[in-house]
This record gives sequence, structure tokens and C-alpha cells, in this order.
Amino acid sequence: MQIEVWSDFACPFCYIGKRRLEAGLERFAHKQHIDVVYRSFELAPDADVHIPHDVHDMLASKYGMTREKAIEMNANLSEQAAQVGLDFRFDTLVLTNTFDAHRLSHFGAHYGKRSEVTELLLRAYFSDSKHLGDHATLVDIAEEAGLDREEAAEALKSGRFADAVRAEEQEANELGVRGVPFYVINRKYAVSGAQPPEVFLQVLEQAWEDANPIQLVNTGSAPAGVCTDDGCAIDGVGDGDGEKPRG
Repeated sequence: MQIEVWSDFACPFCYIGKRRLEAGLERFAHKQHIDVVYRSFELAPDADVHIPHDVHDMLASKYGMTREKAIEMNANLSEQAAQVGLDFRFDTLVLTNTFDAHRLSHFGAHYGKRSEVTELLLRAYFSDSKHLGDHATLVDIAEEAGLDREEAAEALKSGRFADAVRAEEQEANELGVRGVPFYVINRKYAVSGAQPPEVFLQVLEQAWEDANPIQLVNTGSAPAGVCTDDGCAIDGVGDGDGEKPRG
């Protein structure tokens, strides 16, 4: 089965949701048959690469609240992150445009490393206070993921994978994705938001049952050795078809 995850590297719930999905997968009996694929989504596609204010001021301006209230909201998010083992550092977080980071994730996908690059980008943004709009930072992340440093630099400089990012964003629009994280399982089930692990587990189990229905094998003979509400069919008793003694 496949789980597609539309997310942005500047989305705190995308990182929290990633950990909750992983926790749900750990409890799923068929986890070895699950392929998780990350897709591109930009929360602020028009954002500048270099932003002079911090995340507290950004939230205060965007939602018409005080800076103190914004700090309180981010502290609450940090607590939720800590519950799944993440260290969010909003005070030093560097706001930027994430388009090039998404291009780097596609560069990683080209070499089967998209999951590794995704994790490193999220950690760099929320925990390490790295500038994801800076190509030098992105090249370091590529190298940490085991990718060729010079090739990554050239890909970023040349604009490679821009079309791939736009294609996934367009696909998200066609699917009706309005916020992230957004999870699509086998193109049949969808989960919106950083839901608890139990929710992911429930959806996975339902999707697995749909994809792998139980089939009764036809042996060509009448049932025997079977008990129902009417009694038990006993092989070799009666006329050979199995007699159902009265209870």
C-alpha cells in the first residue's frame, strides 16, 4: 500500500504529524508492505527568501494578535512537539521561502533519498535554526543524506525539479488539499491534519482489508467440521454430506 503525504517544511504540524504517522505504522501488522511517499506543498509560495522579522511577529501580524499571544501559541506547539520527541526552537527559527527546499527533496527522490532529505529538512528548520532558502545550507543537507554535494549544488543553481514541485502542488489542488499535512492512502482514503497514531492505525487497517479481502477456498465438497448457530456439521456422519445434530 502507498501513503502519499503532502506537506511543507515550514509547517510545524507536518513534522509532528510525521512522528504520529510513524508511531501508527509501528503498530501496524503489515508495516513492511507500506510505502510512504512525500509530496510538495507550499504554505506561503509568495514568501521572500530573506525575511527580516521572526515567526512570533509573523503570526502576530497574520492573525491580528499580540506578540505575547503568538509566543504563547508557539510554546504550546513546542510542547506538542516534545510529546513526540521533537525539539522545536521558535525563538531562533529562520523564516524563508521553501520552494528550493522542495526542489532538493525531488533531487533526493531521483536517487531514492526523498524520505531522508525530508526528515533532514524538517529537523534543520524547526530544531537546528537553519536557513532553508540558502543554497549552501541545502547542499549541506544533501551531503548529509548521502547525495553528491556538487551535483546538488548544480541542480539548485540550474532550477532543476521546479516543474516536479509545481506538478505535485497542482495535483494537491486537484485533490482538494487546502491544508497540510494531508495523507492519501491508496488513493482511496484521506486523513487531514496531524492526527493521533490511533487514527492512522485505524485507517491503515481499513485500507488493508479493502486491498486484501479474505477469500474462501472452494474445496468442491460440502462443508464439514463447521459449527453454526444451527449446530455442527460432522464429517463422516449421516449421508456423507455431514449431519447437523440438534443442540
